[in-house]
Amino acid sequence: MTFPLLSDFWPHGEVAQKYGALRSDGTCERAIFVLDQDGVIRYIDIHDIDDQPSNAVLFRELERMAAGSGSPAVGREHEEEPELPHGGVVMYCTRWCPDCKKARAWLKAHNIPCVEVDVESSIRAAKQVRQWTNGFETTPTFDIDGTIIVDFDEKRLAEVLQVKSD
Repeated sequence: MTFPLLSDFWPHGEVAQKYGALRSDGTCERAIFVLDQDGVIRYIDIHDIDDQPSNAVLFRELERMAAGSGSPAVGREHEEEPELPHGGVVMYCTRWCPDCKKARAWLKAHNIPCVEVDVESSIRAAKQVRQWTNGFETTPTFDIDGTIIVDFDEKRLAEVLQVKSD
């Protein structure tokens, strides 16, 4: 996701309780509430905790909302974005991800040049990663001359990049 998320659960659960998603036993239904920039609820999706809703449905709803709202937090996909880089080592990542930090250090230690693309800053990049990872924004995800490696898999990176594994 490229905008703020709130996760709320017991023993805190105050927000889940206010939204009617907190069960009496302290667990919560799987609930998604999307609020616009003004704090107005624009989308609600509540499922039993054991039922995993489709991310594709949520992403379609977010895109639909963005098209009509002009909200910069959600609607950036309507702005002009540069094309995604191709060729060599491209790492789709975030600044804060622990595995992204490990991958940066590993690439640097092996003197492997890399172009980084921040999935939090680029809707196009986030969509591309979701296509490669069955709907998830897994970081880091690598595009190495068309070979896709999901997550920091040191052994697979070494194999594809033909470097001696540590």
